Amino acid sequence: MRDTDRLQRHPDLVSRRLQGETVLVPVRSNVADLESIYLLNPVASWIWDRLDGAHSVEQLVDEVVARFDTDRERARQDALAFLDDVVAEGLARLVALPRDDGSP
Repeated sequence: MRDTDRLQRHPDLVSRRLQGETVLVPVRSNVADLESIYLLNPVASWIWDRLDGAHSVEQLVDEVVARFDTDRERARQDALAFLDDVVAEGLARLVALPRDDGSP
């Protein structure tokens, strides 16, 4: 994953905040998949809330460093691991950005 990549949450998920952590439940064919429940820690929850297609990986890492007590390299490694996981699990996807030459 590149620093300029942007991600967006998959729309077929139900998420709830419980005591500072986020619970994700995929919804498939209008039924919650209770065998695929994900529990996010506070930092992952904070990143998850910003997967709206507007924030680049680099921006997310910068904001994690500013908000949480961690150094940049650790924040980058942890953020990339989390983002790779949510993409691999189908919970989020990379957002295609318009090219600089004006073509789609």
